[in-house]
Amino acid sequence: MPHESGNEHQAHPAVETAVPAYGPARVRRSRHRRRKSALRWIAWGALGVALVGGGGVAYAWQHLNGNIKGTDVNAALGDDRPAQQHDGAMNILLLGSDSRAGTHGEYGSGVVGARADTAMVLHVDKTHKKASVVSIPRDTMVKRPGCEKPHGGTEPAARAMFNSSYALGGPACTVKTVEQMSGLRMDHYLEVDFKGFQKLIDELGGVDITTRTAIDDPNSGLSLKAGKHRLKGKDALALVRTRHGVGDGSDLGRIQLQQAFIKALIHRADTVDPLGSPAKSYALADTATKSISADSELASANKLLGLAKDLKGISPDRTTMVTMPVTYDAQDAGRVLPLEKASHRVWKALRNDRPVPESATRGSVGDRTDTPVVSGT
Repeated sequence: MPHESGNEHQAHPAVETAVPAYGPARVRRSRHRRRKSALRWIAWGALGVALVGGGGVAYAWQHLNGNIKGTDVNAALGDDRPAQQHDGAMNILLLGSDSRAGTHGEYGSGVVGARADTAMVLHVDKTHKKASVVSIPRDTMVKRPGCEKPHGGTEPAARAMFNSSYALGGPACTVKTVEQMSGLRMDHYLEVDFKGFQKLIDELGGVDITTRTAIDDPNSGLSLKAGKHRLKGKDALALVRTRHGVGDGSDLGRIQLQQAFIKALIHRADTVDPLGSPAKSYALADTATKSISADSELASANKLLGLAKDLKGISPDRTTMVTMPVTYDAQDAGRVLPLEKASHRVWKALRNDRPVPESATRGSVGDRTDTPVVSGT
């Protein structure tokens, strides 16, 4: 049984489990088990509500609807956007923001507002049986488009770090930046912040991971010995925020940790039995809906339930995870630049509803970072 992460971590022999590498990698699963998407937590929670029965069902469903924060991205961006894919394919921007609002300094100080700390483009193919995930390094220098500010006025276009788009213009600006970079229209966006992420992991009872070597990152507060661990919310958050304890200390190594953690998270979500505990299922759904923000077209429990059902056929072994190809910025060693031709191939594949070719990410500086030390168990 994995040891819960805390002040003490007992070492165990490292397991030889494949870890998603920078560039093309696939999240594997046993043929004998069918894992569910993390989005299906909400679907199972909705089922738990229905099983409660009686007059409380309508109230509970209304309560879940009231939890979700929505942003009208379509109104904010207007018509100057890439065309929608009408073949059934779907693109969803997944954001992890570093907002410290309401955390009382728990995750560090000196950060005002929020930035797009983690960004992944989820492309669902037209059959809704396969998916591709492209991580965008937060430190990527991009041509940020002009964006409307949340409280009035316009932020002019500029060359800037990718994650600044959220701080300047909120999620709509980040969506606009990704659409300009990729030529892909984002049909939806989903966002979770630090506090929400931590609560979700705690509600799940923790997530099991294995470290092949020790991780010690005083910046994120994470200290793990080699071996198996069950990470509760605080340490899980520290893991996906860690950058100085792995690889070259940049965001590239952290992305690898995040991709590996997603594998472990999906595995953990698969262990939740909605029929066994309707109350726990509802608690999960309540926490999930309180923890996320979405575009206005998706910001309801009913719409999220519909999306979860629609994606239920996508298993982890049919999900390809890659990172946008980048190279170091010669003007700033702490920043990276998109490899234009390689990135174009990645986005073109998604626009054409094709798998990302493995050759597209060769030559990226991420290929030269150390292999992540984390795997799901």
